[in-house]
Amino acid sequence: MAVMKFGGTSVGTARAMQQAIFLVAREQQKSAPLVVLSACSGITNKLVHIADAAGRSDLDGAMALAGDVRQHHALLVEELIKGELLKKEIMVRIEELATRLELLIKGVEIVGELTERSRDMFCSFGELFSTTVFAAAMQEQGHDTRWVDIRTVMITDDNFGFARPLNEVCEERVSQIIKPLLDAGTTVVTQGYIGATKDGRTTTLGRGGSDFSAALLGAWLNDTSIQIWTDVDGVMTCDPRLVPEARSIRVMTFSEAAELAYLGAKVLHPDTIAPAVQKNIPVYVLNSWHPDAKGTIITNDPERLSGMSYGGLVKSIAVKKGQCIINVHSNRMFGRHGFMNELFGVFARYSISVEMISTSEVSVSLTVDEKSFSEELIRDLKSFGEVDIEHNVATVSVVGDNLRMARGVAGRIFSSLKDVNLRMISQGASEINVGFVVEESDVVTAVNNLHREFFSNPEGEGIFEIPAGSR
Repeated sequence: MAVMKFGGTSVGTARAMQQAIFLVAREQQKSAPLVVLSACSGITNKLVHIADAAGRSDLDGAMALAGDVRQHHALLVEELIKGELLKKEIMVRIEELATRLELLIKGVEIVGELTERSRDMFCSFGELFSTTVFAAAMQEQGHDTRWVDIRTVMITDDNFGFARPLNEVCEERVSQIIKPLLDAGTTVVTQGYIGATKDGRTTTLGRGGSDFSAALLGAWLNDTSIQIWTDVDGVMTCDPRLVPEARSIRVMTFSEAAELAYLGAKVLHPDTIAPAVQKNIPVYVLNSWHPDAKGTIITNDPERLSGMSYGGLVKSIAVKKGQCIINVHSNRMFGRHGFMNELFGVFARYSISVEMISTSEVSVSLTVDEKSFSEELIRDLKSFGEVDIEHNVATVSVVGDNLRMARGVAGRIFSSLKDVNLRMISQGASEINVGFVVEESDVVTAVNNLHREFFSNPEGEGIFEIPAGSR
């Protein structure tokens, strides 16, 4: 039994949906899978724009965008569903969803206020549309398929915009609603990303939450695998848009994958890993357009890891753009306890996540997302000392298990960056990443130099020496 999650690009067009149906049908030959879908590519962003337009009382703009959403899914039905009776039935469902979306727009426009609860309701339509079309196409092609509203299963708290599941309730609902269907050989098609409170109010798990949904459902079902189907050949050694020579990583540990996700890799949502680790369920990252490619296996199974690692101790290079450095200089730091607690309390008050940190006796340098920067934050930080800001920077992280324990690896990292101005350096406490900050204009040079050093030099792969007893 497997959970198959398809991202937006894997269901964004009729051709992509048909390819996903082929993959599901292939899996059905082993056992009925649970299929978790994202919204079609671009639709969630459009729904966010619709919500914002309704919130500022731009009724015409919101309704025009809603018309685009309706048209996109109507065209999918037209291309995928051949039988006229079923086509009419599914178009009725599409129209019902579109009408509900328009009613929501009008309600928010009349009130003149967009709440987080309303925003979640707007965003939920993408997955409801995509799964409705997908399940119908599967049924028409002769596959035993059932559409299930995940809001009857994924019961969450009421933290709208970033809801967390109530695990015991969800696990019970899975055993009552989903598992009997799968055991009977029926493929279940359902939605990622969304859920509902106990009293039925729609919630979302945060952007990228479809991966999280799939991992949670896999853990609750005790499945044998979680398959994340996307448009790349697994987790890559670097973003191929930055490094055309980037390669697929055959196997990696849960800790490496989680570190990469938090450091900026786009393939996996950070929360995906936690439920899989808890149940030790392997996660496969696969390309829906190249299904026979090996992709990436994420696991802690020693047998799978043995002899399969690629590229020595360095697994991947992660980049996170759109950052800024905040430098705080204060003589009050010297020998004073509690200073750091007070300083980071400011970031906590503003709900700002600190990405990377470097300290000395009298200064702290850290990076935050450029979007979270505000004059109010800087004003409060100035109560601690002198503050200066460096904009338009990016974090670059070299990731691999036991990286810090490898002799000579730091020298090779920084030797390859001799032509790049490093604005900040940080050693990850997890022992599996070395990070630094460069100007955004230097990102391409930095990552290409690093990639050549660790992945393109045949003499440079796998030559690290790990001191005895370090594992």
